[in-house]
Parts: sequence; C-alpha cells; structure tokens
Amino acid sequence: MRRIFKAILILIILIAITFVLLIAYATISDYKPDLTTEVFTSENPDVFTDSMEINLLVWNIGYCGLSKDMDFFYDGGKNVRTTKENVLNNIKRVKKFLLQNDSVDFYLLQEVDRHSKRSYKTGQFDTLNTCLKNHAGQFGKNYDVWHVPVPFSNPMGIVESGIATFTKYVPKFSVRYSFEGNYVWPKGLFMLDRCFLVNRYLVNNGKELIVINTHNSAYDDGSLRKSQMEYLKTFLIEEYNKGNYIIVGGDWNQSPMELDYNFTYVFDTIWHSKIDKNYPEPGWTWMFDNNVPTNRRLKWPFNPKTSLTTVIDFYLISPNIKMLEVKTIDLEFENSDHQPVLAKVKLKK
Repeated sequence: MRRIFKAILILIILIAITFVLLIAYATISDYKPDLTTEVFTSENPDVFTDSMEINLLVWNIGYCGLSKDMDFFYDGGKNVRTTKENVLNNIKRVKKFLLQNDSVDFYLLQEVDRHSKRSYKTGQFDTLNTCLKNHAGQFGKNYDVWHVPVPFSNPMGIVESGIATFTKYVPKFSVRYSFEGNYVWPKGLFMLDRCFLVNRYLVNNGKELIVINTHNSAYDDGSLRKSQMEYLKTFLIEEYNKGNYIIVGGDWNQSPMELDYNFTYVFDTIWHSKIDKNYPEPGWTWMFDNNVPTNRRLKWPFNPKTSLTTVIDFYLISPNIKMLEVKTIDLEFENSDHQPVLAKVKLKK
C-alpha cells in the first residue's frame, strides 16, 4: 500500500513539474509582435484611378481543417482535428474555388496555416501564393504557439497561422497592426495575438486606397472585441479624415446591428455580439448578404436542417466608396466552417 501511495505521489510531482516547465517555456517563447510590423514595401506601387471598380472576396478557410464533417471541441464538439486526407482535399477545393474567381482583385483570407499540427504542417500560405499566379500574397501572423496543450488527452500542439491578403496590385506598403489586449496569463500564452493587415495603394488624385483584412476575437466575453473595435475605429477615422478611401473585410466574429436574417436556425450565444450601425461614425456602409449564412456553429457536423448559422463575414466601406454588389456564395460549408463573400465597390470622384 505504501509503494502504491509513493508511486502516485511521484506521478503527481512529475505532472506538476511538467506543467511548471510548460508554462515557463511558453512564457519565455511567447510571441510578442510589435504594434506595427512592415510586411511588404515597394518603390513602384500600382496607382488606382479615382473612379475605379474593385472586386473583393472574403473567406475564412478554417485552416482547411473544419469541413462539413467536423465538429470542434472549442465550440462544444468532440474533435480536435480532421484527417490529413481531408485537409489535403479541402486545400484542393479552396484552390479550385479561388482560381474559378480569378477576376477578383483582392482575396482577404483568414485562418491560413503555415506550420500547424492541426493541418498537418501543410504550408497553406505558400501553397496558395504559388497557385494564385495573378496575385501576390501578404501574410499577417496572428497565432504562433509552440504547443497548445488543450485538450489534454489530444493536444492541438504547434500552431503557426494568420491572415493573408492576395492581390493583383502592388501596394505601397503592407503593414500588420496588432490589436491591443489579450487573455490574461497564462491562458493568453496559448491564444491568438489578433491583428489586422493594411495594404496601402496610391490613387491618382493624391489620396490613398486602404484595404484592410481583419480577424477579430472569438470565444471571449465581448471585452476583447470591444477594445479591438475601438482601436480600429480610431485608425479608420484618422485615415478617412485625410481623404483616403477605406475598405475593411474579414471575419469580425460579430454581426452588423441591422442584420435581418432571411434564413433559419440562427446562431445565438453569449459570444455572438452585434456592431452598431453607425460604426465608426455615420455615413459608413456595412456590406453583407442577408440571405445566406457565412458561419456555422461547430458543436456538430453540418446539417442544413438543424445547424446553427449566422453572418459574421462581411465588409465596411468609407463614405467616399459606393457599394455595387455583395453576395455570399453558398458552398454548404463543404470545406470550411465559413463561406466566401464576394463584393464589388467603386471609388467616388
């Protein structure tokens, strides 16, 4: 009996030591990006005309690991990752869809993995950058953890991921902006470091076109999203007051206030918040499609008859830009837990 007690005590001590070492190493190696990081610069950027039409596509590709057969433990499901075969198939389908929409000027993608256990280290940014021959990619890293220890029975492991903007046009600058705030220590060591990616382009009237790719927080009590939106608001107003044109697209992890659903089984949780219609100030336009959901809850595999869905992927444009069209493409969540949203806008003289 004494030997059993001693063995159990030793095991507890080893587990405690392992946990302390894990937290210590995670603290030392924690990814701490600067407030701004220059991703790309060019001495010969493209110049837009002040009445140009622009086509965009927003899509959170779910690191090609959250296809319709998946549930996910963070959303109340059971699974941590799908099979490698499914990941490779999802990458293939994502590439095919993007190439079928090659007339798009800007692809604004989220959850694009570079080196993650959850997607079998498939290097998705480089793969897409290679296949999209008419577009060049800029990458904003928002997740860099050497080992995510949950769930303890089957940890997520290493994650390196981010947001990616692929465009036909050469920007003057591409800059990663860190959103301020994160989860408290030690949870924050293993969570995303959220950001938005800003591409700046010259316009022939002396102003700039600013195209922003954003991916805001999820699973928090709303406080992180609130602080992120306040920070972004300050940035948007400052740039617009200079006379610049601004387009923001991405996965906001919240819905527009005036969203009127024309579909059933609406997502409704404490994490699902809405954005004021006058954000960042009156005159700006939210662009979204009421008719087709862009995101599904991952508590269960997708079922079109019962799955909870919502709209959290869309655009925001400044008053000097005209909305021409916005449409969500219904892929029935075949290869991601999000659906792509196409948009067309025009700069106003």
